[in-house]
Amino acid sequence: MDFPERFSNLPPYAFPRLRALLDQHEPGGDVVHMTIGEPKHAFPAWVTDVIMENAAGFQGYPNNDGTPELRKAITDWIERRYGVAMDPDSNVMALNGTREGLYNAAMALCPEQKNGRQPIVLCPNPFYQVYMVASISVGAEPYFVPATAATGHLPDYAGLPEDVLNRTAVAYVCSPANPQGAVASRGYWVELIRLAEQYDFRIFADECYSEIYRDEAPTGVLTVAQELGADPERITLFNSLSKRSNLAGLRSGLIAGGPESIRRVKQLRAYSGAPLPSPLQAAAARVWADEAHVQENRALYQEKYRIADEVFAGVQGYMSPEAGFFLWLPVDDGEQAALKLWRETGVRVLPGAYLAQGKPGQNPGEGYIRVAMVAPKTEMRRGLITLRDCIYT
Repeated sequence: MDFPERFSNLPPYAFPRLRALLDQHEPGGDVVHMTIGEPKHAFPAWVTDVIMENAAGFQGYPNNDGTPELRKAITDWIERRYGVAMDPDSNVMALNGTREGLYNAAMALCPEQKNGRQPIVLCPNPFYQVYMVASISVGAEPYFVPATAATGHLPDYAGLPEDVLNRTAVAYVCSPANPQGAVASRGYWVELIRLAEQYDFRIFADECYSEIYRDEAPTGVLTVAQELGADPERITLFNSLSKRSNLAGLRSGLIAGGPESIRRVKQLRAYSGAPLPSPLQAAAARVWADEAHVQENRALYQEKYRIADEVFAGVQGYMSPEAGFFLWLPVDDGEQAALKLWRETGVRVLPGAYLAQGKPGQNPGEGYIRVAMVAPKTEMRRGLITLRDCIYT
């Protein structure tokens, strides 16, 4: 029996790869999980009540595009957050988590050719793995652009060769960046939008960590696009309740963009998607409308930034994140550091190379480990101190 070749060269996914590295060894102490970006802060207590109040909706098929109430809550949030007015019917769609949208947007919007050649999809490196798989799925070439200290931990798409830009159909950008916590400034967005206009490509802006930040709210791509008068079809935004509201399991995401882009994504979703169950859509509408719990959540992460800064004060190369909830810590070798930590202390972290592409010596993540600051503060502080004492002293 024949099998397709297009996915045959995919590397093992990060977490199975981590289990293969660590699980054959006994932990050297009480286990502290700091690998997965799964929020552990409390979500609003009333979410369960809303689901129960609407539980009869589990009996019927859910609205594929998002209920009117959910789509209105999403556009209201976008206007509050980014100052951009959008139509609930034509500019947004509810997602079953943003990973679905980041994948399906490429399926629906990436052309088969660009200037008569195989299209390129630009991906930051390190990156969220769905960017690569979406690119491969549409027959495009995923083109990995280093996001390193030299580039402010954001990809320098403007520095790419003209031949690459002429083939570029889509550029993924994650801001705040996973894993580095870097934030795209207004100037960064301006340069990227102008570049996209010059070379006629789309921007897929993954802003899932936008509501977890240190001081000032990160500038959003929609805000800058509106200021510049950019074509709405050129910009597609993705966000979710997973990080903002500690509701990764609710699977409420959003995609926002120009009406033709959203129409095409909706059309694909009608055939292939799995919409959010109706009671969960009702809960999501309430959560998107509430900001009080988001402010409380952000305050907890701001305390965690201060703890991390205190623990790693004086550690050479330590970079305090601007936003998000990861630490991107420099080490000699990410795999060796993760294995040493596990075997000697029981602290579990992710080698940076597992989030990036490149041969040994050319992988921009191999000299880092990613540490998720999602555990309760006391446990997190203990894990960070243990990590510091094992790796940096």
